[in-house]
Amino acid sequence: MAGPAFRAAAVRVRTPATSANLGPGFDALGLALGLYDDVVVRVADSGLHIDIAGEGSENLPRDERHLLVRSLRTAFDLLGGQPRGLEIVCANRIPHGRGLGSSSAAICAGIVAARAVTIGGEARLDDAALLALATEIEGHPDNVAACLLGGFTLSWMESGAARAIRMDPDDSIVPVVFVPGKPVLTEIARGLLPRTVPHVDAAANAGRAALLVEALTRRPELLLPATEDRLHQEYRAPAMPESAALVERLRADGIPAVISGAGPTVMALTDAGTADKVSHLAGEGWAANRLDLDMRGASVLPLAP
Repeated sequence: MAGPAFRAAAVRVRTPATSANLGPGFDALGLALGLYDDVVVRVADSGLHIDIAGEGSENLPRDERHLLVRSLRTAFDLLGGQPRGLEIVCANRIPHGRGLGSSSAAICAGIVAARAVTIGGEARLDDAALLALATEIEGHPDNVAACLLGGFTLSWMESGAARAIRMDPDDSIVPVVFVPGKPVLTEIARGLLPRTVPHVDAAANAGRAALLVEALTRRPELLLPATEDRLHQEYRAPAMPESAALVERLRADGIPAVISGAGPTVMALTDAGTADKVSHLAGEGWAANRLDLDMRGASVLPLAP
């Protein structure tokens, strides 16, 4: 395959925050949220220059170690070759280390931007290949599927390949996320999971995950029982006791609440009539945000004027 040619103009990519698991859908279900990172990428004559504003601006690397840059480089290799230089501007709004898919947003922004800035990029790297590449970089498809496709996604691995389907969540659902001040590393949260679980718990989760598809898409009145989990949240509670306590307190009040991804953010799935009330229930130490559902996924947008 001949080496690629690159566009002279910069491209702007917007990627949404995501919440994975959603209670019982461990490593399978994901929801795209209306909180976004924006990235502008331009091919330059030489070098690598990165500007970062917002989340992570004080500690993210500004060199080849940056996850966005690593994702760009991996995608460019598949597209046929590296550009001579890159100029990158990041506006980060998704909190880091909070279970809202910040790493998936960076990965998806990198691979989508690489494809967009490459002439003929979509022919060289189609949407299925994007999902496969994002999953390879991230390690599992739940967050990256929701980030790429938007809406409510179900993802799985089949013969070593990532697959995903997208569904439209019921438009009455209003997510409220409660973000704590301190992060929890995904590696720590995953390390608390047991190698095996009781058969009765696995069976219960399978039923709840199936119910959750119906609840999120057509019958939101079933969200409270549909978000019950026995596979991961209880095991991870020692790493995030305040989050576990908040989930328990909200659910006791009849509010469908879950740990978002690997935590420690808590997400409540409310409606317009209760979202503002729910936002005030966490108390001090939490940043409560009422969000829209994102229905577009990772998008190439016009450059801001």
